[in-house]
Amino acid sequence: MATHTLSVLVENSPGVLARIASLFSRRGYNIDSLAVGPTEDANISRMTIVIDVEDHALEQVIAQLDKLIDVINTDRLDPVTSVQRELLLVKVNTTPETRSQVLETVQLFRAKVVDVAQDAVTIEATGNAEKIQALLRVLEPYGIKELVQSGLVAMERGLKPGKGK
Repeated sequence: MATHTLSVLVENSPGVLARIASLFSRRGYNIDSLAVGPTEDANISRMTIVIDVEDHALEQVIAQLDKLIDVINTDRLDPVTSVQRELLLVKVNTTPETRSQVLETVQLFRAKVVDVAQDAVTIEATGNAEKIQALLRVLEPYGIKELVQSGLVAMERGLKPGKGK
């Protein structure tokens, strides 16, 4: 099996997310990551879906997605020709002795401290999945109190032929 990233443009209307999620569920495919948000057109949303399926099954999924009335377009994104990012918020234990080490780690990973408490700092990081996992491995010895990660968001690099200027 291989991990694939799909960019799905859909009508921005109620029930679209449920219909698309049920398509995957009915076929027994697990969605590894799902992010949905508006596009430059308020009537259209972009769904970034990460799934782990065989190539032949991927073609079937894309064909079935494209048959749904609310789906405008489905693209498979190649990691080489697309920009892919995740967002991480992580709250890490700190003491007066460890705070400077945690702050150095934040700088090393080009992350940001977004909240400071007496016994913890909250860090924001963006990047690919490997960067996010590497940061978490380095912070783990200090004690991770809480974390939340977004799903992957992605788009093609540059302009597609016939799109934009």
